[in-house]
Amino acid sequence: MAAPSRTSWRGFLKLSLISVPVKAFTANETAGEVHLNQLHKGCNSRVKYQKVCPAHGELKSEDIVSGYEHQKDSYVVVDPDELDKLRTKSDRAVSIDGFVPMDAIDASFYAGKTHYLLPDGPAGERPYALLREGMRKNGVCAIAQVVMSGREQLVLVRPHGRLLVLTGLHYPQRVRAAGEFEQAVDEIALKPQEEALTDTLIGASRIADFDLGGYSDQYVTKLKRLIELKVAGQEVVQVPDHEEPKILNLMDALKKSVAEAQARAAGVPPPADADAGDGEDPAAAAKKLAPSAGRKKGPRKVGGE
Repeated sequence: MAAPSRTSWRGFLKLSLISVPVKAFTANETAGEVHLNQLHKGCNSRVKYQKVCPAHGELKSEDIVSGYEHQKDSYVVVDPDELDKLRTKSDRAVSIDGFVPMDAIDASFYAGKTHYLLPDGPAGERPYALLREGMRKNGVCAIAQVVMSGREQLVLVRPHGRLLVLTGLHYPQRVRAAGEFEQAVDEIALKPQEEALTDTLIGASRIADFDLGGYSDQYVTKLKRLIELKVAGQEVVQVPDHEEPKILNLMDALKKSVAEAQARAAGVPPPADADAGDGEDPAAAAKKLAPSAGRKKGPRKVGGE
């Protein structure tokens, strides 16, 4: 199958003396988004944003440049062409610094932008495949730096099927350390019964053959429905909330949750009374609540059409 025609970046994947010509395609899809416009509350006219200079009034796009305020009300103009002079040809490369285990980078450092890298022409196919399979067999991903969208970025390169995938990373200075927040969380002495029930609940709620494709953006779905109702002139009625049962303590909540999770896994209605005896082993009590639990659980589908 031919690759998409719109390339977002072209360059080289560089490791030591090995240069692999590659082209990048954004993995982030925006086609399904619903964009709202800002309107004047009184007449529903669309709000316009005008770029205005205090001395010269409204400006055209070609009249605007970028600048840095180096002291109060004093700026230096930063021209993209001047910035390019500080870059070398090597900046067109995804320069691999080295390899780390797949789980070496915590997800909090992921910047959210991902690109698929494809070999750019026949000359790149073999070194591309060698690098991909080498990373896969050794269970590693690559840490690299690249210039994209006019600025240097730290990236992670990893194998994914027959592809290499590039994901942007935040520099450590841009991510707040978890330690400053951990100090606000107290150490809690957990009871064995609570831990046993929690382990049982997690086991009963484990998703076999997980399918991320079963999830969809419910905000977009509900927004589209709201727009349809408004266009049709229909009243928007509040959806009734499902009334949650009142649980008096944590142990009762754990027992009832275990019963419901195991019943859901077994495909049977949850028991009406989830209370287990206080003197009984928690795991055994949980199994008694839903004796047919433990069957293989299929993909979890959320937000069906």
